[in-house]
Amino acid sequence: MDLKDIQNLIKFVAKSGASEVKLETDDVKITIKTGGDDKGETTTYVQQIPVNAPVAQAPVAAQPAQPATPAPVAAAAADNDSKYITIKSPIIGTLYRKPSPDKPVFVEVGQTINEGDVLCIIEAMKLFNEIESEVSGKIVKVLVDDSSPVEFDQPLFLVDPS
Repeated sequence: MDLKDIQNLIKFVAKSGASEVKLETDDVKITIKTGGDDKGETTTYVQQIPVNAPVAQAPVAAQPAQPATPAPVAAAAADNDSKYITIKSPIIGTLYRKPSPDKPVFVEVGQTINEGDVLCIIEAMKLFNEIESEVSGKIVKVLVDDSSPVEFDQPLFLVDPS
């Protein structure tokens, strides 16, 4: 398991609302605990311990979650994005921006799309679902990475309808 996989797992657990997740593979044991305080902030701790190591060994890594974005910056970003249409995930699954690893992505930032154009694929329980656009416009921003887990109603793309 590399660092990117661990970071994606942390993000997925934080969005899911779970309070604790334990994952054990042949050579790695990971425990992710999230707990809120009175301010509603969440802290995530990750312990990665080699399974073959003695029990008395200290954790290999422990890092807090990224701090929240300051409110004024978030409010300004929300004002700028209010004129755009947000395309959201209709299902839970893994998002793929390409039809296969050796093909180009379905849509790029700046590309004009029409109603019915395929934007991405979401895999759910080994079924690949094509996500089609319900609006016409220009892709302004892609909000998710390729091969990343998505939740129901999670924003995927911002589209400028003008």
